[in-house]
Amino acid sequence: MIPKLVCLILKLPRTCRDLVRDGVIINQSELAHYGQISTTRMSHIMWLDNLAPDIQEQILALLRTVQGRDAILEREVRPFAKTLDRKRQRKMWRAIKDSQAVNPSQT
Repeated sequence: MIPKLVCLILKLPRTCRDLVRDGVIINQSELAHYGQISTTRMSHIMWLDNLAPDIQEQILALLRTVQGRDAILEREVRPFAKTLDRKRQRKMWRAIKDSQAVNPSQT
């Protein structure tokens, strides 16, 4: 139900942070430049690293959409990926899952 790209994007922030930490890349702007994306989009990607680990696992465990609209979109996850409050993240995640009719056996 979540595209393969989102799964890859969930793993990307850690790699990017490592590149900056190790001095391979100067900052997020340089990452955006090399990735040929806007700095805003790079920020969206980096926010995903703020998600509680259990939410990341649930997203990665969702079935890939074969046909039609994805049940949960990355842009729907962004608002709570920006917050560091894990309780609030979980509450918002539950609301998204409940509103999207995600198969409960997959979460």
